[in-house]
Amino acid sequence: MSLIYARQACPADVPAIVEILKAAIAFLKASGSTQWQSGYPNQQTVEKDLRQGSAYVLEVQGQIAGYAAVVTGEDPHYRKIQGAWHNTTDQYATIHRLALSPNFRGQHLASYFLSDLISIKYSQCIANFRVDTFKKNLAMQHVATSQGFVKCGIIQVDDPIDSARFAYELNLQQP
Repeated sequence: MSLIYARQACPADVPAIVEILKAAIAFLKASGSTQWQSGYPNQQTVEKDLRQGSAYVLEVQGQIAGYAAVVTGEDPHYRKIQGAWHNTTDQYATIHRLALSPNFRGQHLASYFLSDLISIKYSQCIANFRVDTFKKNLAMQHVATSQGFVKCGIIQVDDPIDSARFAYELNLQQP
């Protein structure tokens, strides 16, 4: 069995993260999705995530296999939803930019990574989680729902091509 774990990213991880994001952008385009097709996310996005302490990687046998940003606190894009959040009072963590290296696709590592990220934040007393994805990103929709996330509606993000995103929420019992 391989050693698999999530950890906070560090500056030395940036080149591997950028390659993972480039591959994810190409994968989304090939699948007919316009998500991430306008120059975002990029190296500057990752460097900002690092500065803010929200950058995480999934490591498999010493290789960077995945990337995500986990931001705790209010996300302005989530203020208006066409639908309704189930929990509007507790602090939440939003999981953004979840991507896996093509070398590790098909191993169910996205679900493992998402579970790890939830565990990390839950250990910090965060029990409310949110994620959003594009309507054609069926893989991310599956990962979210397989981890217990419930679709709450549609939000709008800063995307010049198509700003609508399905919004999901997971509420765990408070620790």
